[in-house]
Amino acid sequence: MADKRMTESQVVSELRSGMTIGIGGWGSRRKPMSIVRALLRSDLRDLTIVSYGGPDIGLLCAMGKVKRAVYGFVSLDSIPLDPNFQAARQAGAIEVTEYDEGMVQLGLLAAQWRVPFLPARAGLGSDVMRVNAGLRTVASPYADAEELVAVPAIRLDAALVHLNRADERGNAQYLGPDLYFDDLFCAAADRAYVSCERIVPTAELAAAGPTSLRISRWMVAGVVEAPNGAHFTSCAPDYGRDEAFQARYVRAAKDPQLWTAFVDRYLASDEAHYQDAVEADRIAVSA
Repeated sequence: MADKRMTESQVVSELRSGMTIGIGGWGSRRKPMSIVRALLRSDLRDLTIVSYGGPDIGLLCAMGKVKRAVYGFVSLDSIPLDPNFQAARQAGAIEVTEYDEGMVQLGLLAAQWRVPFLPARAGLGSDVMRVNAGLRTVASPYADAEELVAVPAIRLDAALVHLNRADERGNAQYLGPDLYFDDLFCAAADRAYVSCERIVPTAELAAAGPTSLRISRWMVAGVVEAPNGAHFTSCAPDYGRDEAFQARYVRAAKDPQLWTAFVDRYLASDEAHYQDAVEADRIAVSA
């Protein structure tokens, strides 16, 4: 079996400007942040980002990487809105497709099944139809003739997800309370990349039972071992959200001088520098 281990930089080297990239996780939970940080340092731009959004979209907007965002929401969970996304949205700096959460799920599922759309009631009678003028409805071909929204497939060039454990072949496992829709992101993409807290033998993954193994090697082009790689989002049960760091991020995003200092300290160098800075913060607080 192929050894698919890679670094964050190697993942980003396989991406191209203008791509449609799906990012797994949910709000400020289990985001593949180490790969997102590598994206920030790259020269990629004009990306379409598909996400149940959190700081992934916010940071990519702040660094001028996003042309379009497709999302069910963009939230930091304990903080309602990501300020970098909010600023980009209000300034009209990015194009947006604002869907119902279930519509994003169906769009990814349609892409996985290789069908052009899936029917849904979600969106009917709401402003989703008003703000997405390109959405169409279809009539059921059966006796009910019910009008339904035709949710278009959300086909991805690449997907980025973060799981708790993986093996070197690309099988990946979640250990927290929710997979979110990481498996759909992977299956809807031409190429999917998994970062994980720890790469382990396949037998260790299997020992936890099949229900937590929803991402299989056939879905995955590369695996990155990235301890603390979801920081500052949560990666239960390995660690929770770093609320203090998230609050620092939000404060910095609202002040140009603080933002420059934040970028210089945390984002300008490589992932090892980022993790060292985070650990230095932790030691300073506990001292």
